[in-house]
Amino acid sequence: MMEYLLVALQGCVVIGAIVLGVRTGGLGLGLWGVVGTVVLVFAFHLPPGSIPVDAFFIIIAVITASSAMQAAGGIDYLVNIASKIIQRNPKRLTYVAPLVAFVFTVLSGTSNIFFALIPVIYETSYRNGQRPERALAASTVTSGLGITASPVSAAMAAYIVLMDGTGYGLPQILLITVPAAIVACIATSFVQQRLGKDLLDDPVFMKRVAEGTVEVPAALQERYAARVGQVATSAGGAGPVSGGAAAGGAAAGGAAAGGAASRGGAKATPVLIEHPVPEGGATAAWIFVTGTLLIVLLGLFPGLRPAFPDAEGELVPIGMSTVIEMVMFSVALVIILVRKVKPSLVVEQPLLRAGFVAAVALFGIAWMADTFISANEETIIEPLGAMIEANPLLLAVALFIVCGLTTSQSATTNTLIPIALAAGLAPGIITAMWPSLIGVWLFPANGSQIAAVETDLTGSTKLTQVPIWHSFTIPMLVSWVAVVIAGLLIQLVVPA
Repeated sequence: MMEYLLVALQGCVVIGAIVLGVRTGGLGLGLWGVVGTVVLVFAFHLPPGSIPVDAFFIIIAVITASSAMQAAGGIDYLVNIASKIIQRNPKRLTYVAPLVAFVFTVLSGTSNIFFALIPVIYETSYRNGQRPERALAASTVTSGLGITASPVSAAMAAYIVLMDGTGYGLPQILLITVPAAIVACIATSFVQQRLGKDLLDDPVFMKRVAEGTVEVPAALQERYAARVGQVATSAGGAGPVSGGAAAGGAAAGGAAAGGAASRGGAKATPVLIEHPVPEGGATAAWIFVTGTLLIVLLGLFPGLRPAFPDAEGELVPIGMSTVIEMVMFSVALVIILVRKVKPSLVVEQPLLRAGFVAAVALFGIAWMADTFISANEETIIEPLGAMIEANPLLLAVALFIVCGLTTSQSATTNTLIPIALAAGLAPGIITAMWPSLIGVWLFPANGSQIAAVETDLTGSTKLTQVPIWHSFTIPMLVSWVAVVIAGLLIQLVVPA
C-alpha cells in the first residue's frame, strides 16, 4: 500500500508541474518540468531519467535554419505563395485554405506560419460573401495536422528519437501521417462547409451591420438591399424604401459595395492582398525546402547515409537524428552565406524565440516524464500499458486530452509514447494514433485560435463561455476521428 501511495504522490508532482507550467506559460512549462524532476530525484530518490539530448538539438537545429530563412525573407516568400493560392480559389476556399495551411506547416515545421495566412483567409471569404468561420476554423485545425506530418517539426524530433530501434523510421512515419492527414483535411472541409448560417442569415453579423461595426461585402450587397426592401414593404413602407431603409443598407455596405450595386449589380474584381517579399526571399525558402527534401530522401534510402561498424562489427547507417541535425545546421549556414544575413539578425527572429521555448518545454517535460516512468514501470506503467494494449484507442484518447491540457505536442509525445512502447503496442498502431495531438485545439489557449477570432469582424468565428465549445471544436473532432481511422487503415500496408 505504501508503494502505491508513493507512486500516487509522485504522479501528483508530475501533474502539478505540468499544470503550473501551463499556467506560467512560455518557458514555464519546461522549467516547471525540470523542477518536477528535482523533486522526484531529491525528495523521492528516483534515479534521473534519460536527458532528451537528441530531440533537444534536433529542435535547435531546425529552428536555427527556420530563423535564418525568416531573416532572409523566406517565410515571406512562402506566405506570399500561400496567399495567392488561397485568394485565387475563393469558391473552393473551405477546401483550399485548410490544405494550404497543412502543406505549409509541413514544409516549415511550425504552425506559426499560419498566423500570416489568417487575414488572407478572412478577407478572401468575407469579400466573396462567405461565412469566414468555415475556412478560418478548418484551416486553424488542419495546420496542427502538419506538425505530425513534417520531418522538421519539434514533435517529429521527439517521436523519431522514441521510435529508434522499433523498425519505424521517418519514411514509415510519413507514409502513415501524411496521407492520413490529407484525408482528415478533406473530411474536415466537407463537414465545415455545411456548418453555420450564411452571413445574411447570421443574427450576430446582421447586428454588427446595423451597429455599423462591419460592412456588407459587395458580393452580398444586392441580396442585402433586396432583403431590406422586402422587410420595408411588408411593414407597409414600399414607397420610402429607397430613401430610408435601403439607403441605410447601402451606407452600411460602404462606398465600394454601394458602387458595385449601382452599376447594375456588376461584381467588382477583388484586389489581391499582396505580401511583399524581400529580395532573395525565394532563394532562402528554396534552400530550406531543399534541406527538408534531402532529409526525407536520406530517410527513405538508408543506403545513402554513411555507415559505420557497430559493436558487433556490422555496418550501420548513421541515425536520422544525426542526419537532421547535420542537414539543418548546414542549411542555416548556407542561407546566411548565400543571402549575406547577419548572424545577429537570425537570433532576433520570432521563430527562434518560439522554437527555443519549445525546446526547453520538451527538455523539462520529457526529462521529468522519463524519470517518473522509468522508476515505476512495474507499479503503474505495466498495468496502464496492459489497458492500452487491450484497447489501443485509449492511447488516442490519452494523447488528445493530454495535448489539450499541456498545449504541447512534443511534451505530450514524450510523456505518453514511451508508455505505449512499453506496452508492446505495434509501432504502426502507435504512429496511426499519434496525430491525436490535434487535441492541442481542445481549449482556446493557442495564439492561432485567438488571432482567428479577433480577425473575424463578422463575429462568425467565436469562443463561448464553455471552454471546450468554440468554432474550432467540430473541425477538431472531425479531424481527430478521420486522421486516426485513416492512419489505422494505412498502417496495415506500410512495411516495417
